[in-house]
Amino acid sequence: MKHLLSIITSIITLLSVWGFTSPKQLSSTDVIKKMYSRYHSKWHTSLTFTQTTGRYRNDTLVKTDTWHERIVYPDMLRIDFGGDKSGNGVIYRGDSSYTFRNNKVVRATKDENELIFFLGGMYFKSIDQVFAHFNELHFDLSKAHESTWKGKAVYVLGSASHDEKVNQLWIDKEKLVAVRYFKYDPHGKMEATFEEHKLVEGAWSETLCKFYINDKLLQTEVYHDIKANQPIDKSVFDPALIGK
Repeated sequence: MKHLLSIITSIITLLSVWGFTSPKQLSSTDVIKKMYSRYHSKWHTSLTFTQTTGRYRNDTLVKTDTWHERIVYPDMLRIDFGGDKSGNGVIYRGDSSYTFRNNKVVRATKDENELIFFLGGMYFKSIDQVFAHFNELHFDLSKAHESTWKGKAVYVLGSASHDEKVNQLWIDKEKLVAVRYFKYDPHGKMEATFEEHKLVEGAWSETLCKFYINDKLLQTEVYHDIKANQPIDKSVFDPALIGK
């Protein structure tokens, strides 16, 4: 028996020497550093696309619309509903949003669109600012685990297991881009998925998004005519200039 234990110990020692130990699981901080290293200074600076938007009630499609979207990273997004000349839409700028109808602002509120940050904006900030913003968005970066989604390996940032009811961002291990997001607040659970990625000017863009509230499908988005690094007049993101 002592001889058998000695042999097992020797084998374990040799495996360790030869590098056959289990790979160390990356932390959320490690994954964010990998993403940042790959895409900082390489991500497209702007993105424009037309979007077919489907609205759902009780998992049934009730309305389809066309939206025109313009993004300038790190934190500016303009959506024109029904057409880029409709006079109706919303502007996200920093931590605020401005809803406009008939070319007039009808609501202004502190309301960050954090998806701009996850889907490209983070690469235009310093790494310390990136970590700070994840904390501001209530991610516990001390937690992480690995999983699979739609047959692909993913890192899950912010949670030790999928069944934790905490904010989570799922990252494709190969592309190092966000593919799924869970957000929990007093109103319940929001889930967003980012699928069918397309390489555009050296970086990725999702072309299909789905949004769920408390596990009920609320909205789908399909992108068309995606263009990156197009010159965009930043005045279009100025709510004071809407309709002028």
